[in-house]
Amino acid sequence: MPGVVDEPGTVDGDEAPGAAEVGRPEEPKATRPQLRFAGRLVAFSVLVLGVGALAGVVWWAMVEPPAYRVNPDGGASISERGLTEFLGGDAYFCAIGLVVGIAVGIGAWRWFDQIGWPLVLLVCGLAFLAGLTCWFVGYRLSPGEFSARLAAAQPGDLVPIDLTLRARASLLVWPFCAVIPVLLGSSLGRDDEEPHPLFRRRAAASSGTGQPES
Repeated sequence: MPGVVDEPGTVDGDEAPGAAEVGRPEEPKATRPQLRFAGRLVAFSVLVLGVGALAGVVWWAMVEPPAYRVNPDGGASISERGLTEFLGGDAYFCAIGLVVGIAVGIGAWRWFDQIGWPLVLLVCGLAFLAGLTCWFVGYRLSPGEFSARLAAAQPGDLVPIDLTLRARASLLVWPFCAVIPVLLGSSLGRDDEEPHPLFRRRAAASSGTGQPES
């Protein structure tokens, strides 16, 4: 029988050194555009949270919570006008959320319009976090726990209520207003995949038919 000729550099039953490494794909590395996008995303997120904290200070400065008056018998009462002002903090919170939400949506559209539909999720999430930050900062700047202050008050003292949200649905105003600029920009903005207008094609067709055939 003719002898079996092995390929040079190989041994029967064993693989050639380095054969396992041949054809193994290299691990993908982060490119410079990806790193730049990640940096912009982190910077924008920090900016939005900072704006939310500043909005909390503005909310605290704008709202004057109604106060209970401590009676001589140890009870506490509030006027009818004070009862109507219970939701005043929520109204100011929604007004601030309207302004901040639209600003967040415009900034996100200008920076990240190329990522497509995930931009809606990004804008809603960041605006919601900004609203939570505003709520937290405003509450921390308020006098403190209402029940503890009421228990330590003397007859005739006025004890303001806490600065907090009575209607939790007020938080939804922030992402709702933030997504409006994104939806308007995507629907009314320029679309690179949109075909040319029909009147240009008609003009080109009419100019082409006017030339004599060779």
